[in-house]
Amino acid sequence: MAPEIAGIDQQPVVQVELGSLTISDSPRLDGERPEHIHALADAEAELPPITVHRTTMRVIDGAHRLHAARLRGRHTIAVRFFDGDEAEAFVLAVQLNVAHGLPLTLADRKRAAERIIAWHAQWSDRRVAMVTGISPGTVADIRRRVLREPERAGKRIGQDGRFRPVDGSAGRIMAGRLLTENPGLSLRQVARAAGISPETARDVRSRLNKGEDLLPRQRGRRPGVTAPRAVPEPRGEFVPLAPVQSAGRPRAAPDPDRAGLVKRLKADPALRFSDTGRNLLRLFTLHALQNEEWDALIDNVPPHCRDLVADLARQFADLWSDFAVRVQEDVVQTG
Repeated sequence: MAPEIAGIDQQPVVQVELGSLTISDSPRLDGERPEHIHALADAEAELPPITVHRTTMRVIDGAHRLHAARLRGRHTIAVRFFDGDEAEAFVLAVQLNVAHGLPLTLADRKRAAERIIAWHAQWSDRRVAMVTGISPGTVADIRRRVLREPERAGKRIGQDGRFRPVDGSAGRIMAGRLLTENPGLSLRQVARAAGISPETARDVRSRLNKGEDLLPRQRGRRPGVTAPRAVPEPRGEFVPLAPVQSAGRPRAAPDPDRAGLVKRLKADPALRFSDTGRNLLRLFTLHALQNEEWDALIDNVPPHCRDLVADLARQFADLWSDFAVRVQEDVVQTG
């Protein structure tokens, strides 16, 4: 949960007159959906509090609930107030509508990203992506269109609130040298020394081991900049599976057997007999599909929601990648 959302959840709930509230500047391009309003109005359960911008009394999150309360004949509604400026209120509205309730459409989220980039040009692509629920690559495309310039110079603020250079070429090269000379360094140590994110450090290490260029092509790789010699992985480090081609589509290699590895983990009492361990095992079980099963999932995604499915897949991949970095970080530090 984002800090802003968590902060709102901690605000006191008060009853506010319906007539004092307004609905405007919503991230939903097509406004509220009548069928959803009627579904909420017909529900017997008490509806959660809505979020309101205290300065303007504008509904930030909960327009459908406000309309449903009117249909129920209510005169007041439960409210949590947000104190901040208009730009902050809009960002929070997007976060809340992405996190729960009736989800924003892909068009809504892309339009929201345009506005956020215009207000916060210094925010990194990943930070905007986290707010809007679209992929960092899509945010980068929107940034180029909105700002009408590549913006390769300077720094941006990441999800952790730290400034990092937009062009990370120098940091990647330094990280490659550090990992070549000191293979036992943790990813976070490399990231701090090179001024890059731990995830970028992980990518650099992976490229070193594969003998690939340190700079991805889409980032404007400089001629002649190639990876130093490959270095061995520190003991216990995760080695990414090499992709293979099948029927024109990238596919994970069949070995090692993911289902078999998950089965081994399920036999570990340290995981089986704890809530967090069981949650982890459930997640791994969901992912331990055969390649043919993944193909069937891909082939049966409805065309109208392929963009949304792809965006979510990229976001979850980023989360798993960060999870792997942090788990291995603990292994290296305690090993």
